[in-house]
Amino acid sequence: MADELELDLVEISPKADPPVCRITDYQKFLYQQKRKQKELKSKAVKVIVKEIRFGPNTDDHDYNFKLKHAQKFLSEGAKVKAYVFFKGRSILFKEQGEILLLRFAQDLEEYGKVDQLPKLEGKRMIIFLSPKKAVKK
Repeated sequence: MADELELDLVEISPKADPPVCRITDYQKFLYQQKRKQKELKSKAVKVIVKEIRFGPNTDDHDYNFKLKHAQKFLSEGAKVKAYVFFKGRSILFKEQGEILLLRFAQDLEEYGKVDQLPKLEGKRMIIFLSPKKAVKK
């Protein structure tokens, strides 16, 4: 039948019992599949992660400046990865870094929620925050 119509016999679902086939133009079929994939990909939510770096002895002014940036990022719908970077002997101030990150999370409580509590990975102590409600652009 496919030869008579000058079309192709395309196997749609080979695992079905019996296998499902359709008589169609194969190039058109491939084009439509690519379009569907592209459409699904464009509808997928893209997660943006913004990083904010602190030192263990970050001053109040710097802290407030970075806090405002984090508020802006969370209100735009981006995730925030805040970390304290310990250089050299400053690794002795682990508790100070953890206190700083917990204070940061508490100050951003109305903008986002904590995904992961402060965790030390090598020379960095990291905390993840995600927005409470994503705002569409």
